[in-house]
Amino acid sequence: MPRLLRYAPLFLLLIPAIGMPESASREVIPPADSVAAQGRVDSLTAIERAIVKAVESRNAEALALLEAVVNINSGTMNLRGVRAVGDVFRKEFDALGFKTRWVEGAAFKRAGHLIAEHAGRGPHLLLIGHLDTVFEPSHPFQKFERVTDSTARGPGVIDMKGGNVIIVYALRALQAAGQLKDMHVTVVMHGDEEDAGSPIDSARYHLREAAKTAQHAIGFEDGSGDPKTAVVARRSAGSWVVTSTGTPAHSSQIFREDIGYGAIYESARVLNAFRERLAGQQYLTFNPGVALGGTEAALDSTDTEGRAAGKTNVVAKSMQVSGDLRTISPEQHAEAKRVMQEIVSTPLPHTTSNIRFDDGYPPMAPTEGNRRLLARYDQASRDLGFGSVVAVDPSRAGAADVSFTAPFVPSALDGIGLAGWDDHTDKELANLNMLGPLTKRAALFLHRLTVQGVPKA
Repeated sequence: MPRLLRYAPLFLLLIPAIGMPESASREVIPPADSVAAQGRVDSLTAIERAIVKAVESRNAEALALLEAVVNINSGTMNLRGVRAVGDVFRKEFDALGFKTRWVEGAAFKRAGHLIAEHAGRGPHLLLIGHLDTVFEPSHPFQKFERVTDSTARGPGVIDMKGGNVIIVYALRALQAAGQLKDMHVTVVMHGDEEDAGSPIDSARYHLREAAKTAQHAIGFEDGSGDPKTAVVARRSAGSWVVTSTGTPAHSSQIFREDIGYGAIYESARVLNAFRERLAGQQYLTFNPGVALGGTEAALDSTDTEGRAAGKTNVVAKSMQVSGDLRTISPEQHAEAKRVMQEIVSTPLPHTTSNIRFDDGYPPMAPTEGNRRLLARYDQASRDLGFGSVVAVDPSRAGAADVSFTAPFVPSALDGIGLAGWDDHTDKELANLNMLGPLTKRAALFLHRLTVQGVPKA
C-alpha cells in the first residue's frame, strides 16, 4: 500500500489525527476477553444487539477464514494464487445470496477482480477490498503464524486479507439479524492493488462504474494500524519523467553562445525550479528517484533503471529523470502539473526539455461528505464502547483503490480493516483481538448507513 496554501479552505475540513507514529513500539495488547468487555450494548436497539451477538458467535470462524486465505500465496503476479483467494471469497458471497462474477484481467495483464452484488432498497454501499499481496511465491514469507494469543504474522494478514474477512463477517452478522435482505451492496475485490494493471483505466473500470451509482464507498484497508483512526483523504500516487537534451561538444566549449549548457545542466535547472516553485505546499510532494545523464542516457520501460555513458570532457547530450508526484486534491494535482509543464517549457540555450506524466492513483480529497461518513462510523464505535475514531493525517495515508471512486460518490471512507503493524514487510503482524470489535463496528456502521444515512451537515 499506495503524500497549497491556495487550497487551505479544503484542508480545514480535516479532523486532526492522533494515530500511532510509525516508529512507535508495540503497545501491550490486552487479552481477547478484556477487549470484548470494553463493548457495551445497553444503548443499542434490539436489532443492533442481534448484529453484535452474531459477530461474536462467528469470531472463531472469521479467524479460521483469515488463516486459510493468508496461507494461499496471492502475490500480484501469481495469477493462479490471486484467483484461488478470489474463489474462497466468492463462495462466501455466494452463500450470502450475492450475485458474483470474476472479471478476467488479461486486458490489463493481471489475474482479474471479484465482484459481488446484492440488490436491495437501501442506499447503494460500495465495499472495497483486494486479494493480492506484495509477497510473490519466491519470497520466504508465506504462512500464517501465531506469535502470541493476540497476534499473528502472515503475508497480507492486514493488507488486506483481514479487511476482506471483516467485510464477509459483517455481512454475515447483518444476514443473521435479518437486515441484509434490504441492503444494496456491491463488493469489489481487486486482484492487483499492490501493482495495478495497465492500462489502469481498464484495470479500474468496474470500480468506477460501480461508484457511479453508489452513495458511499468504503475501503477496508488497514489504514494507519491504529483502530482509533480512519481515512477521509488519500494523496495521489503518480509519476513523471523529464527528458532533456543538449548540444554535444568538447567540454572546454561549454557555456559558449553556440554550444550552450548541455543536458545535465538543463535537467538540474528543471529540478531546482520544481523545488523553488512547488516545495513546501501542504500535502504536495514530488521526488526525483532516478537520474541518468551523459553522452547517451535512457531509462527502461519501467522508468526505474536504465543505462548511461559519457565522459568528463564531453558536454552531455541527454538526460532523463524519473520521479513521483503526490497531491491531496484534483485541483492541487492539476496545478502542480501545470507549473511543472511551464518550467520545462523554458529551457536553457541550445537545450530542450519535456515532461511525461503517468497519473496512476488519483487523490481523494477530504470532503465534507467524507467527514460526515466518518462521523457515522465514529458514533457506531462510541455506541459499542470502543471509543472515538478520528481522521488520519493524509501525509501518513498512501494511495488506495477507494480514491478511484472519489469523483463519483458523495462520501468515502477507508482504513477500517484489521489493525496491525508492518505491512509490506516480513514482520506484517495482526492484532487478532481487534478482529471481533472491528467487525462489530463495520456491521453496525453498514446497518446504520442503510436505515439512517449519514448525519446532516
